[in-house]
Amino acid sequence: MSLTMRIPDQDSFTSRLRSPAVAARIGLWLGICFGIAFVTGLISHYAQASSQPVPIPTRPVWGYRLSQGLHVVAGTAAVPLLLVKMWVVYPRLFVRPPRRLAPLVLTVLERGSIATLVGAALFELSTGLANAAQWYPWSFSFRGAHHAMAWVAIGSLLVHIGVKLPVIREALAHDVDDTALDAPGATEEGPVTRRGLLRSTWLAAGVAAVAAAGGTFPVVDRIAVLAARRSGGPGGIPINRTARAAGVLTSATDPAWTCSIQFGARTLQLGYDDLRGLEQHTTELPIACVEGWSASGTWTGVRIRDLLALVEAPADAEVAVHSLQQRGGGRLSVLPAHFATDDRTLLALELNGERLSLDHGFPVRLIAPNRPGVLQTKWVARLEVLA
Repeated sequence: MSLTMRIPDQDSFTSRLRSPAVAARIGLWLGICFGIAFVTGLISHYAQASSQPVPIPTRPVWGYRLSQGLHVVAGTAAVPLLLVKMWVVYPRLFVRPPRRLAPLVLTVLERGSIATLVGAALFELSTGLANAAQWYPWSFSFRGAHHAMAWVAIGSLLVHIGVKLPVIREALAHDVDDTALDAPGATEEGPVTRRGLLRSTWLAAGVAAVAAAGGTFPVVDRIAVLAARRSGGPGGIPINRTARAAGVLTSATDPAWTCSIQFGARTLQLGYDDLRGLEQHTTELPIACVEGWSASGTWTGVRIRDLLALVEAPADAEVAVHSLQQRGGGRLSVLPAHFATDDRTLLALELNGERLSLDHGFPVRLIAPNRPGVLQTKWVARLEVLA
């Protein structure tokens, strides 16, 4: 008995569903999803950068919320699109490479770009899910690696589009059932029609997007099984990191706690009752996190600019906001000057009419408009004017 396994060739795949006409249409929407995820990912990375040559604006206050919602929704919708696209083009792996140099180079670019794109997409998805769960089984920086791999993914996608552009244009210019570009052996009807496969793929992508969108769009929260966080929690706002996880249970509840405001040689110590005694302001702002979830709350507290005025700090100075938290992300953030002087930037003491819960940053936390949640420092211990 012979145990020899024959390597298939392109003619071994006979389904009419595996057609450039199908691949081009799925690829079009996959490219759109990748493009949205890439652009919004760049926005998030830039918003968290310590140096911003062109400062992120404070308006609209929901800008970052929308951006990160689109980032997660587009990235999630891309998963079923990518899986179906891979199934459709799978026979291309078994096409014998041409011997002439120019076609050989194009074949290498085609296959290399696909391999790189799939690898980068899997990395982005897996690390993004781990980040949403706040599980970091690696030693590298998630933010830096995620940003770098996004460039790899978009670069390989552009190379692939460049190589396949003539085929893509011709496929999209004709009806999806046109067989002009099909492989000679692709003659058998599949279990569904080409249009049926495309509709099923759009449906799967739509379901995935909706299932991930509830963390940002509460109207679909009940079916948002893929959302990183769902509505609820103290004050109606989800919790990313608890006081216990941050190691601040004792220091945040210490009756002797004070918030220090520092500008040069001037230092002012304000206790909880001192802050309560200052003029209070109320504003509605969203918390929008890099995992894609967000929620709006009504915050009450003291304006940062009023606190800076107590130590006669200049209006054009940045402010470092230090947390009681001693380790992990979120223990320090820097407020650009236009954020520090904005009317809506508060050292918040209340959320939705009630005292801040310990997990939301009691005794006080920073809240500012159009700012990533990781930079909305909780358990604030010190405001340091950088001038």
